[in-house]
Amino acid sequence: MITLTTDFWTQDSYVAEMKGAVLQLNPQVAIVDISHHIAPQSVIQGAFVLGSAYHAFPKNTIHVAVVDPRLGTSRRAILLGHT
Repeated sequence: MITLTTDFWTQDSYVAEMKGAVLQLNPQVAIVDISHHIAPQSVIQGAFVLGSAYHAFPKNTIHVAVVDPRLGTSRRAILLGHT
């Protein structure tokens, strides 16, 4: 299972493109939207929303969060595991 939390909103194709990329890798994976309405660049809100929801999912769920704190800049990814 993969969850998605983003600041993309849903008025364009970004969320669908992300899901399409995941489904190309594994067409059987369950994708759950936690939220795509995080305020733009609000890492704190994204962390709060994901932190409130992640415990409801089975172990080994992959939680993908994309909230860009400074649009267009180079940044490092963070990977956290919950097993």
